[in-house]
Amino acid sequence: MEIDQRYVMLRGVSGIYAYGIFERAAWPAFGMPNARLAFKLQRQQFKYMVIADNRQREMPVPEDRMKDRAEELIYPEAVILKNPTDPQFKGEVDDKYQYSMESQDIRVHGWISKDPPTGFWQITPSYEFRSGGPNKQFLTSHVGPSTLAMFVSAHYSGEDLIPRFAEGEPWNHIYGPMFMYMNNVTTGQDLPLLWDDAKERMLSEVKQWPYSFPASEDFPKANERVNVTGRFFVHDRYLSKEKGPARNAFIGLGPPGEAGSWQRDSKTYQFWTRTDQHGNFTISFVRVGCYNLHGWVDGFIGDFKHNVPINITVGQNVDVGEVVFEPPRDGPTLWEIGVPDRLAREFFIPDPNPKYVNKLYVNHPDRFRQYGLWERYAELYPKDDLVYDVNASDYSKDWFYAQVTRPLGGRYNGTTWSVKFNLDDVALDATYKLRLAIASATNSDLQIRFNKPKPSLPIFTTGKIGNDNSIARHGIHGLYWLYNVDVKGSELNKGSNTLFLTQSKGVSPFQGIMYDYLRLEGPPTSPK
Repeated sequence: MEIDQRYVMLRGVSGIYAYGIFERAAWPAFGMPNARLAFKLQRQQFKYMVIADNRQREMPVPEDRMKDRAEELIYPEAVILKNPTDPQFKGEVDDKYQYSMESQDIRVHGWISKDPPTGFWQITPSYEFRSGGPNKQFLTSHVGPSTLAMFVSAHYSGEDLIPRFAEGEPWNHIYGPMFMYMNNVTTGQDLPLLWDDAKERMLSEVKQWPYSFPASEDFPKANERVNVTGRFFVHDRYLSKEKGPARNAFIGLGPPGEAGSWQRDSKTYQFWTRTDQHGNFTISFVRVGCYNLHGWVDGFIGDFKHNVPINITVGQNVDVGEVVFEPPRDGPTLWEIGVPDRLAREFFIPDPNPKYVNKLYVNHPDRFRQYGLWERYAELYPKDDLVYDVNASDYSKDWFYAQVTRPLGGRYNGTTWSVKFNLDDVALDATYKLRLAIASATNSDLQIRFNKPKPSLPIFTTGKIGNDNSIARHGIHGLYWLYNVDVKGSELNKGSNTLFLTQSKGVSPFQGIMYDYLRLEGPPTSPK
């Protein structure tokens, strides 16, 4: 890979722009697990980190993570601070993955120095060049003091997001520009103004995208890009006779491929937006090329892909008109667990073990970012695995956020969860459908059985799936998986039934599955 690093300073602008041109010719095969631009700041000065309004704090220093001051936990990125230089951090967990964010939200983050009162901020006005789409998770800032501009990463995805190039495969890609913004105030009392100013500057940079100053001919300017507009609808015929606007839905342009293939894309550019309350959307400043129109809608399972490719040429805006997403559906809902939004955050997330606390996430909306939550499962279910009754249980209290392994001596075993439900009647010769939307999977094999526990053969198995490590890295999702399982009526009982969900792999405490949503559908009937 050839990398052309470019840095740009503009008169009167308090900061430095940077971008990289990555290029391959007819060279040997190659894989690129990570690509990023990293800054290390003066540790004596920059001690206060900010990545969001509700995610900011005084941070430890690198020395606090050394062996004489910290205890390494199960994986080396996480440590307990035993003897930090500042006693306020004693007993806390420090782990860079606790500060990850989704690509769509990584717009500005950085550090504040109290003396002199100064801010250093990494601003990313567009994520079109990053791998994996809008909800791919990346590192941001962490102890160093470090601040990262991420381009490509296998974090929260595994090897699916490593761009691999065959022998002789050419490639060209521009990462950036990003903006390293510096600001200052007069007194220490005004330090909060640095973050407010950085957010305002970020909004200003977003309005200037695409920048006019890059000299590279590979970076198209605004007049060399076009807009794509349309209106996005969703129609689940078992919920409504008519289609309805897909409100606040994700819709975007990615490389040609199957529905949902965009989340495993790491070689091209992607362009995403959210619809308004009427389903209208405008995808702005799209590069020339051939794309598929992709999307998804919270509240509905599955991925949308428009059946007509979108060809972008200079000077011709595109209006795709009305597009309709018909989410997977065969029959009426008999029962459901969770909310179809590609996340596991609606399920039960326990309090952390007191010895593994990061104070930032105490009484915080992102409580899932605490270290060691996977260990709480065996404490809550010391002998028997989770049992959920669709008529009596509450998924926010009774469905653990991740189906993890169980420690047994020095080993780990897979677990089997049970879902109890009743059917007033069963059509023995009909086909029912089990929808399994999975928010994360790490070296897992999910086996499905109805009313016949192990060792009976499963009616369905995923095979080994996933390597996103979201459990270990405090994410509430990784890659999205959807399985649609046919269930013969003869497998079901009139009256009481049990669905057995067995995650059979057991080597590590971090193996397991996070569910997004489960639904059992009855046989097809006349929809609304």
